[in-house]
Amino acid sequence: MKRYWLLFSQTVTIVLAAYFVVATLKPAWLNKGATLGGVSVIEAPQSGLSPGVRPTGSFAAAAKQASAAVVSINTSKAALPNPQTEDPWFKFFFGDQGSGQPQAGLGSGVIISASGYILTNNHVVEGADEIEVILNDTRKARAKVIGTDPDTDLAILKIDLDNLPVIVLGDSNSLQVGDPVLAIGNPFGVGQTVTSGIVSALGRNQLGINTFENFIQTDAAINPGNSGGALVDINGNLMGINTAIYSRSGGSMGIGFAIPVSTAKQVLESIVKDGQVTRGWIGVEPQDLNPELAATFGLDPVAAKTGGVIITGVLQDGPAAKAGIRPGDVITAVNGKPVRNVSQLLTAVAALKPGTPAPLTVLRKDSQSEVAVTPGTRQRPRAPQR
Repeated sequence: MKRYWLLFSQTVTIVLAAYFVVATLKPAWLNKGATLGGVSVIEAPQSGLSPGVRPTGSFAAAAKQASAAVVSINTSKAALPNPQTEDPWFKFFFGDQGSGQPQAGLGSGVIISASGYILTNNHVVEGADEIEVILNDTRKARAKVIGTDPDTDLAILKIDLDNLPVIVLGDSNSLQVGDPVLAIGNPFGVGQTVTSGIVSALGRNQLGINTFENFIQTDAAINPGNSGGALVDINGNLMGINTAIYSRSGGSMGIGFAIPVSTAKQVLESIVKDGQVTRGWIGVEPQDLNPELAATFGLDPVAAKTGGVIITGVLQDGPAAKAGIRPGDVITAVNGKPVRNVSQLLTAVAALKPGTPAPLTVLRKDSQSEVAVTPGTRQRPRAPQR
């Protein structure tokens, strides 16, 4: 009898020890099920994380930091009058059509200063008669346009509100292909939305979207209404302004484009300081270099393979002509920065300060030299008449 009692006590001790270990390390094993209103369900175990602590790999902190400074933008535009409405015969057959319904627009923006400056796309506010900004905390304010730059599709707005959240400007030049990013905006007007992806490519140009193109490409979902919103890194720092998508359906297909914050800062500084963006201009007609053009202008085939932009025309008495640049010259670098196509040349020349000489590396026949060109001021395109 004593032996049986000893065996029983040892068994109970082992079972209790096992129960204690399981209850401490794997409590979910002891109670996987629960009942809700008499229905048996299975619940996941608690994460065990402290309040405010997110799992490894979560973007919640970056989204929280940046989203407060991303706003929704609603625009309204008066309907254009129909020129036929004053025709008596038109009125006789169709009645008085009036002036039609006002047009409404939707987009996003980013607060970049506590004084109320907002970055967005020019196409979001272009032609708008009224602009309303809605903050993430539901506050609303009328915005005025400080300035626009159609060449980069950027615009600067300003609102008058206190205690504004401000986004932190990052270094878009440090981005690399494969870096994770978040796109924040108001797609389709459903409300602020955060999507994630990676940097798919850098320096995208020749897309026919803007005059000056140096896009960040991402697969983070960007849809109509996201225009002007923020592209941020995993620290919540602003890396770009979401601008356009490639789509056959009107929705995201994994190819979106954002203007780097480095470009946005230049536009912001110029507009706030001078009221407009001033860019350099040298007065040439460039084309991408190819073997046919190289042969036409008698360029050394070996030298032509180094790349560059061939000049097929030079404006008389323009800055390039005064510096001695002639048709057939190949520009391979501007101010020390290599150029490989027309888009890169246009962007590099535009970045030059008018009136300040800058070196251009020029290939002529089989010799290479540096030419100092004093750029003029690029004229802004005329706004269409309304």
